[in-house]
Amino acid sequence: MNLILGFVIGLSGGLLGGLVGVGGAVIMIPLMTWLAGLTQHQAHGTSLVAIVFTGLVGAATYYLHGAVDWRAALLLSATAIFSARYGALYAHSLPEKKLRKAFGVFLVAVSLLLVVRNFFPGISPEPVWWVKVAAFLLTGVAAGFLSGMMGVGGGGIMIPLMVLLAGMEQHLAQGTSLLVMAPAAMIGALTHYRLGNVRSHIVWGLAPGAIAGGYLGAATANLLPELYLTIVFCVVGAWMGFRYIRA
Repeated sequence: MNLILGFVIGLSGGLLGGLVGVGGAVIMIPLMTWLAGLTQHQAHGTSLVAIVFTGLVGAATYYLHGAVDWRAALLLSATAIFSARYGALYAHSLPEKKLRKAFGVFLVAVSLLLVVRNFFPGISPEPVWWVKVAAFLLTGVAAGFLSGMMGVGGGGIMIPLMVLLAGMEQHLAQGTSLLVMAPAAMIGALTHYRLGNVRSHIVWGLAPGAIAGGYLGAATANLLPELYLTIVFCVVGAWMGFRYIRA
């Protein structure tokens, strides 16, 4: 039963994650707390294990469509893998109720950020190389910390900043963020595992579900207009966020 439930949760999260370039925790964490009975801390730690697979499979699929920027991914990963550990440690120090509300605020903020970014053009002219490098490194710090703390892939913060600061097209930013979140989620998951926040009984179903969902979502994303992808993420993220805040 745990394998089937884990697979369904992973499939749902991987599908949404692949569609909009995030790890899928927006779906997986609520489902793990509501259906699988995990605590908020356990859901955050366990979701990061699935996000490793979602990121790898999703990034590979985007790469086949020419939608991954390797140089940007390397810069983002360089700092994200370090800050992810501290995000996980900080999450572990928070009481359950505060972590739930923080997760809700995070979801709403990310949803609004993706809506607002549509009203701002990318930087023009394109910034000099060292400005872009600094922007990617700082974005990696923020994304890694949020990944470890919130149990997410960090795409919610990476995608808008890559579009706004580097002038990336939406699909390219999504593919790049999926590649970055794999190593960052791995570090965050390992930290949570050492803290006892990873539930292995559900991971065995969660991981293959996330792989299947990540592939299907990423493949479908390249067939859909950018506007549809943004709307899907914003609606789901905001709805989930408000539910957590009111809880």
